[in-house]
Amino acid sequence: MSNSVTLGGNPIEVGGVFPAKGSTAPAFSLVGKDLADVTLASLGGQRKILNIFPSIDTPTCATSVRKFNQSANELKNTVVLCISADLPFAQSRFCGAEGLANVQTLSTMRGRDFLAAYGVAIESGPLAGLAARAVIVLDENNQVLHSELVSEIKQEPDYAPALAALA
Repeated sequence: MSNSVTLGGNPIEVGGVFPAKGSTAPAFSLVGKDLADVTLASLGGQRKILNIFPSIDTPTCATSVRKFNQSANELKNTVVLCISADLPFAQSRFCGAEGLANVQTLSTMRGRDFLAAYGVAIESGPLAGLAARAVIVLDENNQVLHSELVSEIKQEPDYAPALAALA
């Protein structure tokens, strides 16, 4: 299955199956800041916000990490996962420099199957191989409460409905 989003107004093909509200999130294994594998199962019992984006080194991606970091303290039993292709070293450097301690960064460096499993695999254009911008909110049992595949990669996600799904 393929979806289409845009980058600067130009169509970009995105492959995989994007999780719909009410579905069960697919299992994953990604890389944490200490280079250890982090699985969906290892986060059991917590609600999760998956903030997925191409690279933390772009202004829009950085803004989304900052905004979710700001909201994270107010969310009970919730972990905010910021997921990109960036190496854990770059993710940690960014969060350290910004003083962002309320989010957990995860890299697709050993978990590239995540991109197709979550329907965010950019298949064409200059960002091919990276993740499209998306937000997926999961309950404690990994049921999808909210999902947004952002139609224009350069735009921020709609934070309000993502956070409201956890209210």
